[in-house]
Amino acid sequence: MAGSVNKVILIGNLGKDPEVRSFQNGGRVCNLRLATTESWKDKATGERKDRTEWHSVAIFNDNLVTIAERYLKKGSKVYIEGQLETRKYNDKDGNERYATEVVLRQFRGELTLLDSRGGGGGGGGTGDSGGYDDAGGGMSSPSSSGGRPAARPRKGDMDDDIPF
Repeated sequence: MAGSVNKVILIGNLGKDPEVRSFQNGGRVCNLRLATTESWKDKATGERKDRTEWHSVAIFNDNLVTIAERYLKKGSKVYIEGQLETRKYNDKDGNERYATEVVLRQFRGELTLLDSRGGGGGGGGTGDSGGYDDAGGGMSSPSSSGGRPAARPRKGDMDDDIPF
C-alpha cells in the first residue's frame, strides 16, 4: 500500500464562469472557483447558519477543459475529484506567493456535471446528469465504453414490450 494519499473530492457550485487559457505548446487549462457550503442550526439561538469555503480548481486534461468550457457556467453544480497541489509564483510586485489548488490532470481527475441537461446555472437537478470523466473524455456511466457518450434510456423509452 502507498505511504500517503493526495485526493480531494468536492461537490459545489461555480462562483463564476470557467476561464480557459491556451499555452504556447497548444495545451489548455481551465480555472474554476468552486463554493462548498456547510449549513447547521445554532443550538443556542436556533437560527440557521452557513459557512462557505472557496476552492480554486485547475483542469489540465484537454477533454475535461472542453466539457467545462461547453457546459459549465456560474452557478453550475459539479462533482470534482483531483489532488491538491501548491505552486509558488511571484506577484506583480515581485513578492513570492503560494497558491494551493485542486488539480485535475490527464488520467488523474474527474469532473461530473450534476445539473440537469437543460438547466445549467444553479439548478441542481438530479435527473439525467451529464457525468464526464477523464479516462476517455466521454460520458461516465456503466454502459459507456471507448470514450463515447452512452445513450441513456428516457422514461418513455421503457414502454416497449420486452420478451423476457
